[in-house]
Amino acid sequence: MSGSGDGQKAQGRGTAKMVGVAIAAFAFTFSLVPLYRVACEKVFGIRVENAAIGSDRAVALGAGKSDRVITVQFDGGVNSKLPWSFHPEQVSMKVRPGEQYDTTFYARNDGKRAIVGNAVPSIAPARASGYFSKTECFCFTAQTLQAGEARDMPVRFIIAPDLPEEIHTITLSYTFFKNNELTAQLGAAGSATASRAAP
Repeated sequence: MSGSGDGQKAQGRGTAKMVGVAIAAFAFTFSLVPLYRVACEKVFGIRVENAAIGSDRAVALGAGKSDRVITVQFDGGVNSKLPWSFHPEQVSMKVRPGEQYDTTFYARNDGKRAIVGNAVPSIAPARASGYFSKTECFCFTAQTLQAGEARDMPVRFIIAPDLPEEIHTITLSYTFFKNNELTAQLGAAGSATASRAAP
């Protein structure tokens, strides 16, 4: 009987450890967003605006459409360690606050192997960042391009109708950085596949 009791205690401790690990993993994942923001703003000096908004928020913004016309400028570049070409398909557009708009950025991997990149967005002037929301964006996830692959990357955005009157132009800019960890994993997976395929 005591052996059975000890087994149950050990099983209970094991379950408690598993639950603890799961909670710790959840907490770590949850903390990545603010850590990412701090890294971008403090280390790279890039101000990251609010990320995606939900459909309810988008509808609420659209309900207050404005007759104002705002110029949105687009800019894009890559970190020196990333052998990609990256630029906006259009330099600027005229938009009305409260309405959704779409634009695209062009990316091409000029390297000789598959590479994973992450785009870090920024808004200028900084004051406008709280009024500019993206409902769809390639920057929400890591992007993988095979060697020589080119792709159009969409962005859908909306500007809040209560944008301060003195703001007439907003610049949306992206900088792509190489994701070293995911690129290494991709290369390792490719090497493993090639070795299995070899006779």
